[in-house]
Amino acid sequence: MGETTQKELLIIIPAYNEEKNIPAVLDALEQPGIREIADVLVMNDASSDNTNWIVKAHGHKLVTHVFNLGYGSALQLGYKYAIRRNYRYVIQMDADGQHDVCNIPRIYEELKKPDENGRCPDIVLASRFLEGSGQYPISGVRRFAYAFYRLLVRLGTGRTISDPTTGLQGLSRDAFLYYSKYNHFDDRYPDANMIMQMLLLGFQIREIPAVMHSRISGKSMHSGVKPIFYMFRMVFSITAVLVRVKVLRLDTR
Repeated sequence: MGETTQKELLIIIPAYNEEKNIPAVLDALEQPGIREIADVLVMNDASSDNTNWIVKAHGHKLVTHVFNLGYGSALQLGYKYAIRRNYRYVIQMDADGQHDVCNIPRIYEELKKPDENGRCPDIVLASRFLEGSGQYPISGVRRFAYAFYRLLVRLGTGRTISDPTTGLQGLSRDAFLYYSKYNHFDDRYPDANMIMQMLLLGFQIREIPAVMHSRISGKSMHSGVKPIFYMFRMVFSITAVLVRVKVLRLDTR
């Protein structure tokens, strides 16, 4: 890559068997406008294909798991890496090409933008469903699921989040420091449950419009019948968050 100076922004990309998709993602992240502002860390979650070698060939930071730990664990280990390397901001994105890199500068800018009270956001969510977002085709089943998660978050926090399941997020150091600690982050499916948790704990969350695409190759972790089990698990997890934070007060900021 030819650049040795560490940036204040780290892009974390969990990857599992993404050899067909990740080359284009890395190529896009290496374009002017992105490479000047961010370092890239790929969390290779024990891929059995050539994901590992592709990332090495591009010269980006790489952590490879010996065993498959899951999406959430890959992210959390990335947060720990960011803490130890003293990054100030993190943007997490997927390796499958669904998250357009044009969103990166926008999220980064929003993370540093104070509100009327002079406070910058802890989390910036890139939403598929705000005015100004790019067109994103979704099935009727997924549309129902997204509406259901929005309802749960609104009932639990009083806040309407248009896209509580977005995987494209920017985090301040306070946010990813909290996530990096034991029992503060879902090791499998961090999603609307984590948004609920952070809102209840008083973290500041903003949404911005985003451009996203459909997966071109490979299987999503929500393919087949998995979304059905995923919904049950998410309802249970959101309920557990409510009990821990609002009833038992076990989680504090």
